[in-house]
Amino acid sequence: MESVKKKLQDELDKLEQELHFKLPKVIQHAREFGDLSENAEYKAAKERQSFVQARISLLHQRMMEVDSIDISKIPKDRVAYGSEVVLFDLDKEEKVRYRLVTSEESEPENGKISTVSPIGQALMGKQEGDEVKVKTPTGWRNFEISRLTTIHEQED
Repeated sequence: MESVKKKLQDELDKLEQELHFKLPKVIQHAREFGDLSENAEYKAAKERQSFVQARISLLHQRMMEVDSIDISKIPKDRVAYGSEVVLFDLDKEEKVRYRLVTSEESEPENGKISTVSPIGQALMGKQEGDEVKVKTPTGWRNFEISRLTTIHEQED
């Protein structure tokens, strides 16, 4: 969880720096070109300022959400944040392993999928032995949960 907080805080710090120091200079410089109604540099800087403000707001919200995660309330027998699952792909007849993480930690190529991804959402709350049908961008996939290791059972 600390790595997620650090990643969010790093982005927040960078954007705060841009909002309070870089963008005011860019906007001031663009104003010096005169007529603001036809000033592309000014419009671009103001649009960037709006985007940065919105992203900062979203990051603050996300930080509060991450801070509110109570590991002790995560189920010990069902798929949830932090769980590692071994799935048997019933169509391809092969095993695949995933760890459910936050969207900030997601690295599908390394087996880390977000709890809000299609597969992540389908797995949430399921137990070992359950069959799961998932609609993915490439079509329907059918899995059976072969093994579940919750966050409580993992060693750091």
